[in-house]
Amino acid sequence: MGFVVGLVIGIFVGIAIIVLFVRSENSRSKRRNELARTIAAFARMTVEDSRKILPGDFYPSWVVFSQRQKLTWLNQHLEKIWPYVSEAASELIKASVEPILEQYRPIILASLKFSKFTLGTVPPQFTGVSIIEDGGDGVTMELELTWDGNQSIILDIKTMLGVALPVQVKEIGFTGVFRLIFKPLVNEFPCFGAVCFSLRKKKKLDYTLKVIGGDIGSVPGLSGAIEDTIRNAIEDSITWPVRKIIPILPGDYSDLELKPVGILEVKLVQAKDLTNKDIIGKSDPFAVLYVRPLPDKMKTSKTINNDLNPIWNEHYEFTVDDTSTQHLVVKIYDSEGIQGAELIGCAQVELKELEPGKVKDVWLNLVKDLEIQRDNKYRGQVHLELLYCPLSMENGFTNPFASNFSMTSLERVLKSGVNGTEAVENVKAVTEKRKEVIVRGVLSVTVISADDLPATDLMGKADPYVVLTLKKSEAKNRTRVVNDSLNPVWNQTFDFMVEDGLHDMLILEVWDHDTFGKDYMGRCILTLTRVLLEEEYKESFQLEGAKSGKLNLHLKWVPQPIYRDS
Repeated sequence: MGFVVGLVIGIFVGIAIIVLFVRSENSRSKRRNELARTIAAFARMTVEDSRKILPGDFYPSWVVFSQRQKLTWLNQHLEKIWPYVSEAASELIKASVEPILEQYRPIILASLKFSKFTLGTVPPQFTGVSIIEDGGDGVTMELELTWDGNQSIILDIKTMLGVALPVQVKEIGFTGVFRLIFKPLVNEFPCFGAVCFSLRKKKKLDYTLKVIGGDIGSVPGLSGAIEDTIRNAIEDSITWPVRKIIPILPGDYSDLELKPVGILEVKLVQAKDLTNKDIIGKSDPFAVLYVRPLPDKMKTSKTINNDLNPIWNEHYEFTVDDTSTQHLVVKIYDSEGIQGAELIGCAQVELKELEPGKVKDVWLNLVKDLEIQRDNKYRGQVHLELLYCPLSMENGFTNPFASNFSMTSLERVLKSGVNGTEAVENVKAVTEKRKEVIVRGVLSVTVISADDLPATDLMGKADPYVVLTLKKSEAKNRTRVVNDSLNPVWNQTFDFMVEDGLHDMLILEVWDHDTFGKDYMGRCILTLTRVLLEEEYKESFQLEGAKSGKLNLHLKWVPQPIYRDS
């Protein structure tokens, strides 16, 4: 009987254990499924999702969300193989860099070659890498590199005077970001067809120049010429948007090459209050402008002798390759004749600041150095008018004179004679078309009044009048004299026949009439760009060269387009 009871109890206990085990397994399975769904949900989370759940203030210090990753492993391997890399790369770099330096060699130098080039024993350090996702058929990687090495570089330099000098480049310190583009992505190993590389950003470049056995300062202008050569060579040979293409697999990779995306029109109007570089007399300023510092792409203005407030009114065009990174540079020099030129100051405008199709009128403060702007000394200002005209990449270059752009006065003229949807074959065709057209018309200027003119006589008054001059034709008009007034009202209108509105300007000078002569009170200089665009406007203009005062004007334009015979 005991045996039967034990058997029954054992069966029930066994069944209970089995039931509990099954329920436990079902519960564990359910928890595993829920955990799997949770992990899958976390896998789909973005950084922004995590920031919504938990604000950044609550993250522990070791949690970092960044696309930039450190490369300790790469630096360790590079240090081991650097002696072999250095030896192989030194000859390769020397052979490829020499022709580039020759291309940018300044006039003061007859030749510029390496007599020694070694990368030293200290390898560069990669401080970070990031991947840029652009949604295209390629992968873009940016590597940040820092290098304070012990390179040994000696340049053999021969000046135009026949002096040969060995110049050592020492203490090179460099920090920059290199961009690598692997494109296009393919199914064949190594999974990309070509590699583009470029210097995306140059954060620091320091070095010392020393003549072996002498002083580099003993040859005037030599140090500056070499530094400009090195800087320009780096700026234009490998700095983005310039890129070098290395094919990995056979194929046509012409679509990866640098292509123009637009035209930048620049009008160099004037400069004022330039620093005088001459001991006797005044500086003889001229300007150099460029987007890329290639010798054949740089524009040089005429020299204005003995004038710290020069008026140039010169127009230039530049090809633009990348508005997001490129900039227009203008440098003002004092001409020293056969002795060369001395920099007065420089300035730059980032092209990404320009709105396509809109003229931007800017006054830029001149600085000593565009790279290191620690000097706050006032060196004067330069006045520019800028217009960026984008180009279509679909079927050549879209005509920037089309009606839907509403750009310069020239386009207004061309609209009447050129189909707005017509495609222009290339940049040269655009430039030639502009040369075929002049903008002729009648400019009406109403000198309304002036406000708050500076006093010129002992009684605190003045007898002002205005002289109007059209610069190119030198046509002049003048208002009547208003006696004893610092807020004169003239309301006089003058008409000028303008033969070339794109390149002319109006100068208004305010004078104080005196029995024994006249006293200069200030001036306004106006290009005709705005009146050509708007056809009519009223505006108040501050007097240049005066402590106070402004002119109130009304300008009107009546166009008469004329095409030159081809």
